[in-house]
Amino acid sequence: MTLYIFILIYILVDIYVFQALKSAIDVTSSWKYLIWGAYWSVALASWVGLYFLPRMYEYGQHQNIILVFLILGLFLGKLLVVVFLLIDDLRRGGIKLYSLFQKKPEETKSVVHGFTRSQFLSRAGLIVGGSFFGLLAYGISNRYNYKIRKVKIKFPHLPKTFDGLKVVQLSDIHSGSFDNHEKVQKGIDMVLAEKPDLILFTGDLVNSKSIEMEDYLKQFSQLKAPMGVYATLGNHDYGDYAEWPSKEAKAANLQLLKDMESGMGWQMLNNEHVVLEKEGERIGLIGVENWSAKPRFPKYGDMSKAMEGLPELPFNLLMSHDPSHWDAQVRPDYPNIDLMLAGHTHGMQFGVEIPWLKWSPIQYLYKEWAGLYKKGKQYLYVNRGYGFLGYPGRVGILPEITVMELKRG
Repeated sequence: MTLYIFILIYILVDIYVFQALKSAIDVTSSWKYLIWGAYWSVALASWVGLYFLPRMYEYGQHQNIILVFLILGLFLGKLLVVVFLLIDDLRRGGIKLYSLFQKKPEETKSVVHGFTRSQFLSRAGLIVGGSFFGLLAYGISNRYNYKIRKVKIKFPHLPKTFDGLKVVQLSDIHSGSFDNHEKVQKGIDMVLAEKPDLILFTGDLVNSKSIEMEDYLKQFSQLKAPMGVYATLGNHDYGDYAEWPSKEAKAANLQLLKDMESGMGWQMLNNEHVVLEKEGERIGLIGVENWSAKPRFPKYGDMSKAMEGLPELPFNLLMSHDPSHWDAQVRPDYPNIDLMLAGHTHGMQFGVEIPWLKWSPIQYLYKEWAGLYKKGKQYLYVNRGYGFLGYPGRVGILPEITVMELKRG
């Protein structure tokens, strides 16, 4: 039902935007019918593609990059056009109401540089929407443009033997979105070149189904580190966003995913902990299943279970997929968690990160959405994600490999 409602909205948006197209093109133009025909051909292809897109995942098929981009990119671009059309409609409606109440004739259409205000707004909307679509098209080229972000954090109570510990964090692989083995391998090679002591994965290995990972098992099993590779689950790993014939089928899917991660040599920490030891000194590593403070995301995580039996240690590191967990539970209830690693937000795969400005629309939903945060003596790091979901690209927020050095001091 939701799909049909979205298709209907898409059709209504296309009809509304077509009014801008008609207004922007000179009615005497010999090209107008060709342009209109091209517009409706692309629109029809988008509707059909949107109908069939969910069915791509029924058998674990990978995302069709071009199809998803055309559907999503065109829709978002057209929404920007709609904003300009609404402004014009409100303007004209206001003028008409004013004329009715004042019992005056409506003002004649004002012409600026050869075209009316309505034509100006229509053309401006088409230019802005088209430019945004072009920006999204450019972002497709960045979907495998992995960026290594190096972070150094000092802890006064970090055991001496762990001073300089190099931790690589990966998050949000979303293997069901990949379409290029060679470029995925480039990112894996970048991780291995860093020679980390420890590799931590903070959830969302797939989009919906474990079968999406089958083609990439061999590649990700290359990830090795002297102190191990550890992982926990994210909200997409449970299969909650797919239809299943039975509860048993859904449970089997989750178990297969866990088996895949174990088969790659990754140790799952799902509401569990381990104690890492080096030359007689120890630190704690805790992993919880997905726990979100946002109502639409699940709370499978159980901190009390994960911490049960954990000895008193000088330093504890937590893997928890959703960064909202930090403020909602970890900070107030678990002051012995020194550092939490999360992902989930992807930085919305769209934003600006330059020395004097860090912005993304996701910041209006998540206070901590990318990078390092500190409150009191506790730290949170939010990874921007290795993969991509939905929009098959990255604009301003590049896929991330975090290389973290823990220092004593």
